[in-house]
Amino acid sequence: MAFSVDEIRERSRKIAEPWRNGKGGLIPILQAVQEQMGYLPPEALETISRELKIPSSEIYGVATFYAQFHLKPRGRHVVRVCRGTACHVRGSLKILDSVKEITGVEENQTTEDLRFTIEPVACLGACGLAPVMMIDTQTFGRLTPDMVKGILDKFE
Repeated sequence: MAFSVDEIRERSRKIAEPWRNGKGGLIPILQAVQEQMGYLPPEALETISRELKIPSSEIYGVATFYAQFHLKPRGRHVVRVCRGTACHVRGSLKILDSVKEITGVEENQTTEDLRFTIEPVACLGACGLAPVMMIDTQTFGRLTPDMVKGILDKFE
């Protein structure tokens, strides 16, 4: 989803409007903007700052403090590769290397076509299936590097 600057500002204004005279609305506003746009564009944060009369530095502080918020566009599919102990011992770094090689991007980056965002994580809680990777909400376990391409190919 690509929005023009004017669309970003107008959508952000409408989202912030009900919170103008109240307190405690910043996080719900940021969540709503991100839900609509996929991330928090600078123009949205500037608009929210103006609408709520909150310094933009405070808004950026909140947006960068919480891991749920993203200041850059993200891929349609988020690929999380587990780096926990069980996965590490069973070869998760090779899985991550395979993901990076196939997608052409490094950790915490998004492919140019916005298809994938690569996120290594500390643990996915599926140690019995190590090594594990998740794409969106689907978990793939007992992986080998040669399985990665076939899995990624399923996600358009």
